[in-house]
Amino acid sequence: MTTSDLDPMERLLAERACERLILELVRRLDLGEPSTVSDLFTPDGVWEWPYDQRRIEGREALREYFGSRPADRLSRRMCTNILVTVESPDTATATTYFATYRVDGYTESTLVPPRLPANVGHYQDTFRKIGSAWLLAQRTLVLPFGGPTERLVSSAES
Repeated sequence: MTTSDLDPMERLLAERACERLILELVRRLDLGEPSTVSDLFTPDGVWEWPYDQRRIEGREALREYFGSRPADRLSRRMCTNILVTVESPDTATATTYFATYRVDGYTESTLVPPRLPANVGHYQDTFRKIGSAWLLAQRTLVLPFGGPTERLVSSAES
């Protein structure tokens, strides 16, 4: 079966499921459930950043990696230009552009003054359908613009 043999509604549903998966991952990272990001990956799923040879493989390793984010980290990712390509009834790829605004040292109910994004780049994703669920098989981070995470100075430290 080729992708041209796919029913247009099946293709649309697959594209939407993959797009939603991308957005759910970002929501979990930014709004306080980072360790559960691993549930969005296949059991042998991979997250990698070739720039510094970082490669995390398997759900348990992903749970530990994403769960180890600093508790005082505030982040918001703006994702756009999500282009999902369905390659077969159970595989797809996507490219997603993003900008990440991020600081460490955040305390609840603090308004952080605006700043430039810490990172701007794109993700290259590969998806696999297992049963009725689409999951991330691999996410590769491409980061042409990046820098260290700023640490906020609390009023007690200044």
